[in-house]
Amino acid sequence: MAAHEDQAEPRRRLPRAERRELILAAATRAFARAGGFAPTNLDDVAEEAGISRMILYRHFESKADLYQAAIDRAAGRLHEAATGEGGLGEHSVPAMVEWAAQDADAFRLLFHHAAREPDFRDEIDQLRAGMVAAVHPHMRELTTDPEWSRWAAQLATTTVIEAIIIWLDNGRPDPDLAAERILTAVDGAYRAIGPQPR
Repeated sequence: MAAHEDQAEPRRRLPRAERRELILAAATRAFARAGGFAPTNLDDVAEEAGISRMILYRHFESKADLYQAAIDRAAGRLHEAATGEGGLGEHSVPAMVEWAAQDADAFRLLFHHAAREPDFRDEIDQLRAGMVAAVHPHMRELTTDPEWSRWAAQLATTTVIEAIIIWLDNGRPDPDLAAERILTAVDGAYRAIGPQPR
């Protein structure tokens, strides 16, 4: 019998980028499930990630730094889902619903938790403003009135975000129909500024 057969095999050391990604995924889960920035402590994140607090500090200077990185990661993934390779289009809402279903904690972190937190709210407001700006040209095709086109772009953006949150909160019913139903709700914004029946 070999002398070392009964010893556990040593853990493989992860590359820094891979370890950072695992920590951010764990932090997203921990922050979303605990209720945002204030109620979550770094021990919660370390436990979720299966690492020590010391390792956590090798990658992030503070809880705020970690939270910001988790928000940035979620916002980047949202952008990838919504725009794909060709900007906004018919694929955008179904892709956002699919991403939210796969990473509900990240979606909630952005639009439920960080959006309500004083130190991070401005960033989420800017994210939403960017989404509205991306939708606005589509609304301008329906009306020459700039105030109504901005209104419709804001309404459509808010409808998509809130509809996805509510869908997640209600157990994700009929996932194959979710995007279609959310798009039906968004169509109301388009109809509201389109040609009105006499």
